[in-house]
Amino acid sequence: MEINGVKIRDTFAEGFGIKVTRMIVTAATKKLALIAATEATGYGTSVIGCPAEAGIDCYLDPSETPDGRPGYAIMICHGSKKKLDHELMERIGMGILTAPTTAVFNALDSEEVLKTGNKLKFFGDGFQEKLEIDGRTIHSIPIMSGDFLVESAFGFQDGVAGGNFFIMANSKMSALVAAEAAVDAIAGVEKVITPFPGGMVASGSKVGSNKYEFLGASTNEKMCVTLKDKVDSDIPDEVNGVMEIVIDGADEESVRAAMKAGIEAACTIDGVLEISAGNFDGKLGAYLINLHDLF
Repeated sequence: MEINGVKIRDTFAEGFGIKVTRMIVTAATKKLALIAATEATGYGTSVIGCPAEAGIDCYLDPSETPDGRPGYAIMICHGSKKKLDHELMERIGMGILTAPTTAVFNALDSEEVLKTGNKLKFFGDGFQEKLEIDGRTIHSIPIMSGDFLVESAFGFQDGVAGGNFFIMANSKMSALVAAEAAVDAIAGVEKVITPFPGGMVASGSKVGSNKYEFLGASTNEKMCVTLKDKVDSDIPDEVNGVMEIVIDGADEESVRAAMKAGIEAACTIDGVLEISAGNFDGKLGAYLINLHDLF
């Protein structure tokens, strides 16, 4: 199978189950909202080493937010409900409450919730108030710049982590340009994030290590261009640049849509030769997303 002359390998991405929250961060200006959203989702590339996987979903103009101000939808993900609850407290409390003019609202309805705002209200030291905005229970916490607003509870659901594809190109720069195009296209798909820096994974990994027992993950040597002549490589001779895109989503349908959009965008870039995906022979993840099935 080919798209614009780019070979799409007959393989699959192996995704994993993860618990997902989605919230809306607003502020007086788009710039301030972006600053808070960025702080709250920092250090969130992979739960291999980070305390959560997190990222910015999309921009929301004032007509799309509960308080009529510019905002960003963000997602925070973890495999454990308990640890996800902790991460929301840490990231909202330290990344959003501390930012000027901000408010944060739930953007995912669910039967079971995390009562983050109800716990965070105690920062108000007895001066906090309960409000209602757009039918939502909100806690208003006095801070030096005014009042910080936070919804009482946040929904969460079972989502998908680790949707992915590899971009293989004739040069490092072609792979990079294609990866940037893919990330830009995925940004137009709601309820997904690309949590790695700039949405791109330069350091694709494998489970465990061939040499060091103490490592939980190590470099994916079969996809390293500088090791083509040293290992049993999965990279064709003409490929000199490889980039991976990893996607987390609220559901499998959203991850599939994001993978499709990203692959189509990457295949428009000169120098891109093949698209592949990472998996563990279907032994570890519950979601097996075949690349050909996307099209």
